[in-house]
Amino acid sequence: MFYNFLYQFHTELSLFNVFRYITFRSIGCSVTAFLIVVLVGPSFIAWLQKKQIGQVIRDDGPETHFSKKGIPTMGGLLILFAITGSALLWTDLRSGLVWVLIGISVFFGAIGSADDLKKIRKGNARGLSAKEKLVLQICGALAVGIFLLVTRSHDGVLSFPFFKTFHPDLGWWYLPFAVFVIVGASNAVNLTDGLDGLAAGPIVITASTYLIFSYVAGNAVVASYLQIPFVPGAGEVTVFCGGIVGACLGFLWFNCYPAEIFMGDVGSLSLGGTLGVVSIITKQEFLLVIVGGIFVMEATSVILQVGYFKMTGGKRIFLMAPFHHHFEKKGWLEPKVVVRFWIISIILGLIALATLKLR
Repeated sequence: MFYNFLYQFHTELSLFNVFRYITFRSIGCSVTAFLIVVLVGPSFIAWLQKKQIGQVIRDDGPETHFSKKGIPTMGGLLILFAITGSALLWTDLRSGLVWVLIGISVFFGAIGSADDLKKIRKGNARGLSAKEKLVLQICGALAVGIFLLVTRSHDGVLSFPFFKTFHPDLGWWYLPFAVFVIVGASNAVNLTDGLDGLAAGPIVITASTYLIFSYVAGNAVVASYLQIPFVPGAGEVTVFCGGIVGACLGFLWFNCYPAEIFMGDVGSLSLGGTLGVVSIITKQEFLLVIVGGIFVMEATSVILQVGYFKMTGGKRIFLMAPFHHHFEKKGWLEPKVVVRFWIISIILGLIALATLKLR
């Protein structure tokens, strides 16, 4: 909105010329989202407490989590409000990519809201069925994939980290791949969101990494120099990523140990799905496996645990899945698990950035 309404006056007032710069608007979007969450957060938490929208704890979960019962949840609503509001202020609203990102975040947020509300209403940890969530997620991911292919925002060509010339063209077969990336990212982040600040930290790191990649992908000269795919309009994705970073940093203000609020499925499903779409738009889908390695590890631990349990008739690989609960069962304190996972996420983010030159 600032860009669309104020930049047109830059010839009369040179100050408005700053709105043409992606870097300035990305910083502005990030700071705005952060301030929205930090300033609105206390009132929002009080409102959730008044409405008794509290966390539901699994009976078979770690004993240390029983004290978390009743702590306000669905904080993802505040995150989505901050991201969407700041994006509307700082992005170029003529960009279709911005509306795709807003649309997927709101749609997946609605799925998460329905799941959270059903859990709270029933008073247990069972919300929407896995089938119900999966069908809805696939529908949203299909809509995004079809839009990107039809509008030629994506040509179905894949890009691989560390490889210069290996770019297979999937054509319309790219559609099921895109669905897998979006739905997989959404559920992986959801599985990670089990400790105070555990999901929000890696989301900040992942979004920051893609902020850099989207900026590079949106600049034809830089993209050519670094030999990554040029994506027209990707600069606005940079601004949107700034909003994700700022909103999640603001949320960590209240979500760090001991948490005053949880993001709930409304936050984890929407943020994960949005990061999946960002990876698709920037044509860096496989990079998500690296920078989002924590999410991949958590999802893989659940798949392995369930598969091994069924194959062996009740035996387990981990003391408990997702993976972070395994360390809790081993006696690690919650802050130690969270900070060490953050450290790993930072290292993975640096490795992902290194792929810009290692090609």
